[in-house]
Amino acid sequence: MKIFFDTEFTGLHQNTTLISFGAISESGTEFYSELNDYDESQCDDWIKSNVIKNLRVPHQLRITSEMLSINLRNWLESFNKPIEMWSDCLSYDWVLFNQLWGHAFKIPKCVYYIPFDICTLMKIKGIDPDINREEFSGLGNESCKHNALWDARVIRACYENLLNVKTQSE
Repeated sequence: MKIFFDTEFTGLHQNTTLISFGAISESGTEFYSELNDYDESQCDDWIKSNVIKNLRVPHQLRITSEMLSINLRNWLESFNKPIEMWSDCLSYDWVLFNQLWGHAFKIPKCVYYIPFDICTLMKIKGIDPDINREEFSGLGNESCKHNALWDARVIRACYENLLNVKTQSE
């Protein structure tokens, strides 16, 4: 089972904190959470304008990182099969995913410990990884870019389109 996921976080630095998590399975089942315990002092103007403005859940209904780890574990384990996690430029996403459980060795046992990145798949397929994801996905330019669930949907659509791209050796 492939799960396509994205995170939004407080900045591209070592001590970043998770703002939201979105995922979609290859069968279309979705998971989305927004957090109330991220470090707001780390949010610069870009994060406020491009991430915070795309949050959908009222602040009083957002959850803690601890609650997210419980809910996400339950969702992942509900598939009852091994899971590959796929993302896009996933360096921070994967670190934050592992941090939800305190350590990489504590991620749910159903999750394969090696993540997969559509950027690498694009490169292998001879496609410039710096392309517009919404255009390549065929989903169009949604106003919710930088919303973790929307971005997970885009990642899934890009992956599906990449499966149809032939490399020169194929």
